[in-house]
Amino acid sequence: MDCIRIEQLKVDCVVGVYPHERDVVQPLQVDLSLWLDTRTAAVKENLRSSVDYAALAGQVTFLLQACRFGMLETAAHALSCYLLAPPALGERRASIERARIRLTKPNALGGMAIPSIEIERSAGDVTIATEHSRFGIVDIIHETRDAGIYRLNVAPKSGIPLHIHRVMNETELVLSEGLLCQGEQAAVGSVRSWPLNFPHRYDNPTDRYQSIVCVDSPPFTPDDEVEVPGVAGKQGANGELPLVSVGAHGER
Repeated sequence: MDCIRIEQLKVDCVVGVYPHERDVVQPLQVDLSLWLDTRTAAVKENLRSSVDYAALAGQVTFLLQACRFGMLETAAHALSCYLLAPPALGERRASIERARIRLTKPNALGGMAIPSIEIERSAGDVTIATEHSRFGIVDIIHETRDAGIYRLNVAPKSGIPLHIHRVMNETELVLSEGLLCQGEQAAVGSVRSWPLNFPHRYDNPTDRYQSIVCVDSPPFTPDDEVEVPGVAGKQGANGELPLVSVGAHGER
């Protein structure tokens, strides 16, 4: 198999089990080796037949920052599940057959030494559960006691209705081109972090599946996805999410 490497990716994130680490961002270095067949991509010069390493680096960064992992072991395992899962229904990329992941915490021991973990997994090691939803299909990538990683595959001409969360903190990254978020075009790679009780929705007006990576903290609880009436809020130019009146079921 051919190998694509992404080396020395620097991510500032929360990672660690000790109390002083839970609210402090620290640097993490990520080194990835990804094995796949790139022959079709080489002949057709088509990025969709390979892996877009810029997009993948963004996705890895998103997961590390959104999940706030307690242990390097947990972070490495979760990343392997994500990288080796089959492409989402809305994605256009090649499947990764094997992955080696190395995570390094350069500041963890105060300069005395540099700890790291390295794992290697194959696609056969990963089992992804799926659930059918009224908006499409949900891929359950990985869940811990603190967070869950999900891919929301929105069916053609469908959508995720306007809803709020009262307990779960939800952060999402758009994987494919064609989704509308809050009624406006959602760019691939764009990230949205929804405050509690803030109404949000997605619509897929296209003829194919569109996909989102979603991190819920704590993991997804069906009772905490509360549909509400009203109008979705617009995200401002500087990234703020204004308050929206949504009626009796979701008063702010």
